[in-house]
Amino acid sequence: MPKYVFDFVEGGKDLKDLLGGKGANLAEMTRLGLPVPPGFTISTEACRAYLATGTVPAGLFDRVNAHLRLVEDRLGRTLGDPTDPLLLSVRSGGKFSMPGMMDTVLDIGLTDVSVHGLAVQSGDARFAWDSYRRLIGMYGKTVCGVPGEAFERELAAHRSHAGVATDAELGEADLRHLVEVYKKVFHDHTGREFPQAPHEQLYLAIEAVFASWNTERAVLYRRQERIPQDLGTAVNVMAMVFGNLGSDSGTGVAFTRDPATGVRGVYGDYLANAQGEDVVAGIRNTVPLQELERIDPRSYHQLLSIMDKLEHHYRDLCDIEFTIERGKLWMLQTRVGKRTPAAAFTIAVQLVDEGVIDLDEALRRVTGAQLAQLMFPRFDRTAAPAPLAVGVPASPGAASGRVVFDARRAVEVAATGEKVILVRRETNPDDLPGMIAAQGILTSRGGKTSHAAVVARGMGKTCVCGADALDVDTDSGRFTVDGVVVTEGAVVSIDGATGEVFLGEMPVHPSPVARYFEGETPAEQDALLEAVHRLMLHADRTRRLDVRANADTGADAARARRFGAEGIGLCRTEHMFLGERRALVERLILAETDQERDAALAALLPLQRADFVEIFEAMDGLPVTVRLLDPPLHEFLPPLEELTARVARAEALEQDPGRDGALLAAVRRMHEQNPMLGLRGVRLGLVVPGLFAMQVRAIAEAAADCAARGRSPRPEIMVPLVAAVQELEAVRAEAEHILDEIGGLPHVRIGTMIEVPRAAVTAGEIAGSAEFFSFGTNDLTQLGWGFSRDDVEGTFFPRYLGMGIFGVSPFESLDVPGVGRLVRMAADEGWAARPDLKIGVCGEHGGDPDSIHFFHTIGLDYVSCSPFRVPIARLEAGRAAVATTAAGSDSR
Repeated sequence: MPKYVFDFVEGGKDLKDLLGGKGANLAEMTRLGLPVPPGFTISTEACRAYLATGTVPAGLFDRVNAHLRLVEDRLGRTLGDPTDPLLLSVRSGGKFSMPGMMDTVLDIGLTDVSVHGLAVQSGDARFAWDSYRRLIGMYGKTVCGVPGEAFERELAAHRSHAGVATDAELGEADLRHLVEVYKKVFHDHTGREFPQAPHEQLYLAIEAVFASWNTERAVLYRRQERIPQDLGTAVNVMAMVFGNLGSDSGTGVAFTRDPATGVRGVYGDYLANAQGEDVVAGIRNTVPLQELERIDPRSYHQLLSIMDKLEHHYRDLCDIEFTIERGKLWMLQTRVGKRTPAAAFTIAVQLVDEGVIDLDEALRRVTGAQLAQLMFPRFDRTAAPAPLAVGVPASPGAASGRVVFDARRAVEVAATGEKVILVRRETNPDDLPGMIAAQGILTSRGGKTSHAAVVARGMGKTCVCGADALDVDTDSGRFTVDGVVVTEGAVVSIDGATGEVFLGEMPVHPSPVARYFEGETPAEQDALLEAVHRLMLHADRTRRLDVRANADTGADAARARRFGAEGIGLCRTEHMFLGERRALVERLILAETDQERDAALAALLPLQRADFVEIFEAMDGLPVTVRLLDPPLHEFLPPLEELTARVARAEALEQDPGRDGALLAAVRRMHEQNPMLGLRGVRLGLVVPGLFAMQVRAIAEAAADCAARGRSPRPEIMVPLVAAVQELEAVRAEAEHILDEIGGLPHVRIGTMIEVPRAAVTAGEIAGSAEFFSFGTNDLTQLGWGFSRDDVEGTFFPRYLGMGIFGVSPFESLDVPGVGRLVRMAADEGWAARPDLKIGVCGEHGGDPDSIHFFHTIGLDYVSCSPFRVPIARLEAGRAAVATTAAGSDSR
C-alpha cells in the first residue's frame, strides 16, 4: 500500500504534487518552527484512487487513526473525549490554489456529549454551542448535501428574533436552541440523526473532501484557470484552534505586500471573535490588519516577524491565514498569494531590486494575460459623477454592465451579448459561473480577502467588496443606497481601483500601459510603468521568436510598429476590396469578356497600389507579408437571400431587375454550401485570369515607388490555401515574371500559407518552391478537426467543453497533439528540404500565450498577431525563452 498519510513534520514545500499546496506549505511552516497546530495530510494519490474506484483505498483509515493518535499524544486530548475533546478541521488542498471551490469541515468531534466537555474545558458555554452549530451546518452541507440555505434561513431568523445584526451577538441560549433547530433541519433532509460518533464524522468528512474535487464549481474553476482535471486534492486534518473564544481571539488573512498594487506593507483583514470562514465568506465586515496592533500588540508584532520570514523563504508575496486563540498566534496556511496584474509586474521588479530574484525569474512570474488586463481601458475620472457608494477596492479594473443578482441569471444575460455586473451580499463558490460571465462583481459585505475578492483577482475580474451602504435584496432583485433604488437591468459602473460604484455607464480612456506602448511618456514616475518597461526590455533581449502583426491598413501598421511589431506577418488583401470598392469587384465578377475583366482589374490596380504604398511606408525597413486574395468571390456580392428578395419584388411589380438580376445569377452560380472547401485562395488565382497578377503588380509598383523615394520596402508575397506544389509553382512563375518586368526591386520572397492538412504532410515538396511558410492555424484547425468555426462555436462547443473533450477551444489555444503535430511535421520537412526556410504563424494562435510557447519550442522564426496583442506576444516569447533555458534545453 502506498504511503497515503504524512505527518506535517514529514513534508515540505517541494511536495505539492503529493501533498497539495496547502499540505506542502503547512509542512514547510512546521519545519521552519512556526506555530502550526499539529496534524497530517492525506495525499493526492489517495484522492485519485478514491476517484477511480468510488471507494476509499483499503487500509487508509487505519493509517489515519495511527496519525491521529500522534496528534492526540502531542496535545493530551482525544477525539470524542466527553470531558476534554480534541476537535479537528478537515480541509481540501490541491496542487494549485482553488479558493473556496472544494470543501472544508470544521469542529469535527463535537457531539451532544462532548459539547458539554468543550464548554467546561474552554470556560465558555456560548463558544461551545456556537462551535456545535457550525459543525452541524458545515457537515450537513458538505458531507450530506443539505442545502446551505436551509441552515442560513434559521440563522437569520434567530438573529432577527434576538434583535442582533451579527452571529457573534447571539447568546448561549440562542445558540443552544439553534443547535436543536439545525439538527432538525439535518434530519428533515437526510432522514437520519446527526452522527454522534466522532470517528464517523472524520471518515465521512474525508470522503466528502475527496468527492468535492469533482463538484461542478471545482471543474468549472479548473477549466477557467486551465488546471489539469486529473490531479486530485490532498486532505489536511489538523487540530482545531479557535478564534471565536471571545474578544482576545480572532482570525485574519495577511499579505506581505498589497495584492492589488504590489506596494510593500501590512495588508489584510482581521475579525475578532470569529472563525476563518467568517472572513473568507465575507458575512461580517472586517477591520484592516493594522487594527490588530491596537487590539493585540504582542500577536501583531509576532505576525509581522513571521510574515517577513515567510516572504524571504518563499521569495514572493505570501498570503497567510492565522488564528489567535486567547492571545496565542497560530498559523493555519500560507501560499504564494494571488495578485492583480499590476501587482504581479510591480512585485516581480521589486524583488529583482531587492536582490531576491533575477530578471529571468521575474519574467517567469508575469504573463501575457496579465499584461492584456493592464492594457484594458479605465474610467475617465474627469467625467466622473459623485459615486453612488464606495466599498473596498478588491480587484482593479473598470467595469460597466447591467445589474443582476443571481449567478444563473448572469450567465443567461451575458449569453445574449449584454455586459453584466453580478451584485450579491457576499459570493460563495456556487456563484462561480456568474462571476465568470460577469464583467465585474459587487458585494455589500466582505473585504480584500473575501471569496469574491480572491476569486476575482485570480480571474482578473474587476471587483468591489464591502460596499456596506448597499442594502442588497436578492429576492426582490434590487439594492438600495440612501433611498436610491437600483433594480435588475439597471446599468452601474464599478471601479476596482478605488472601490467606487456609479449609476450608469462611465466613459473610459486608454490605460497608462496602453499609452506607454503607444509611445507616450508619463508625466511623473510610475512604478507599474517602470516595471512593465523593464520586463518588456528583458523579454525583447531574451526572446528568439520575432513578433509581427496582422495589419491591413497603414494606420494599423503604424500602431503595430509603435507596439513593437517587427514587420507584418499577414496583410489580408480582401479587406481592401470592401466599402466603395465592392462595386469594382462586382464588375470583375460580372465580366463576360476578357476586355471587361481586364478593365475591372485595371480599375482596382491603382487602389491596391496606393494601399501598399501606405503600408510599406509605415513598415519602412521591415518585412510585409501580403497574402493574395483568399476568400471566394461571392463573399464580395450581396447575400443570396437579399438579392432573391429584391429580384422577386421587381418581378412582382413587373419591373426589370436590371443589375440585381445579373448579380443574383452570379451569386447562384458561385454560391457554395461550404466556401471553406470551395473556390478560394490559390484556386481562385488560377481560375480567374489576371487576378493574382494584378495584385502582384500592385505590390511591386508600390515597392518600386517607395524605393525610388529613398524608402526601404521589404514585401513578401504569400499564396494562400496551397495544397500541392504545382499550384504554388504556377503562381510563382507568373509573379516572378511581373517582378522581373518592373525591376529595380529588392529580392521579394514568395512563400505560402500552410493551412491545408495536405500541405502540411507534403511540406518537403512545397518547400522546393517556397521561400517561407506561414501557418494559417485558424483554417488548419478547421480542416484538421473537420468543422467550421462559425458553425460550431455556438452549437456543440459548450457541450464539448462541459464534457471535458476540449479543455479549451482549439481556436483559442492551439491543439498541440493534433494540429500542433501537423505544424511540427511541416516545419521539420520544410527545413530538411530548404534549411534557410523562414517559418512563422499568422493565425490567431500567434497571440495566444500557450501557443507561443509551443511555437518557440519547435523552433519557428516568428509569430504574427493583431496589433493590440503584439506586446503580449513579445512578453510571452521572452517567457518561452527563459522557460526553455531553465529546463536546460533549447529549440532549433
